[in-house]
Amino acid sequence: MENQFLAVMKTRRSVRGYRSDMVSEELLDAVLEAGTYAPTGGGRQSPVIVAIREPKLRQTIAGLNAKVRGTDADPYYGAPVIVLVLAKEDANTCVEDGSCVLENMMLAAHAVGLSSVWVHYEKEIFESQEGKSLLREWGLPDTLRGIGSIALGYAMEEPGAAAPRKEGYIIKK
Repeated sequence: MENQFLAVMKTRRSVRGYRSDMVSEELLDAVLEAGTYAPTGGGRQSPVIVAIREPKLRQTIAGLNAKVRGTDADPYYGAPVIVLVLAKEDANTCVEDGSCVLENMMLAAHAVGLSSVWVHYEKEIFESQEGKSLLREWGLPDTLRGIGSIALGYAMEEPGAAAPRKEGYIIKK
């Protein structure tokens, strides 16, 4: 059994090098909308998605992430768009909810011809005073928890094939 959706899942790869071309509004909206259809615990829709396209703000977010990592390298690999996923920390499924949102957006990105990679450390960014200040600037509660983010754009080069799946990945009883 093979269908188009399964093919998208099997061919999506994490990309760690992006062209500077900006993502069109139409494609970005399609990816963001896909995130809103992710399953969430109890249907609470606890996540919030923040798309960063403005270069100065992108640089600020990249700097905060790099600071947490203890590096000065761009943790978003030059991608022109950073999509942050935060969630209400009092939702007992906030990490799971946000993770589903991120996965939906990565699959949607691949389906529309974009590339992505999950980037971590948003929890630490938005626990910091700088992160809380950004949330307040954006009109969001500073109690939101950073779940993760994706770098989004056009791959610098075509990603390779998937690694073979490990032995014992699936066990049927």
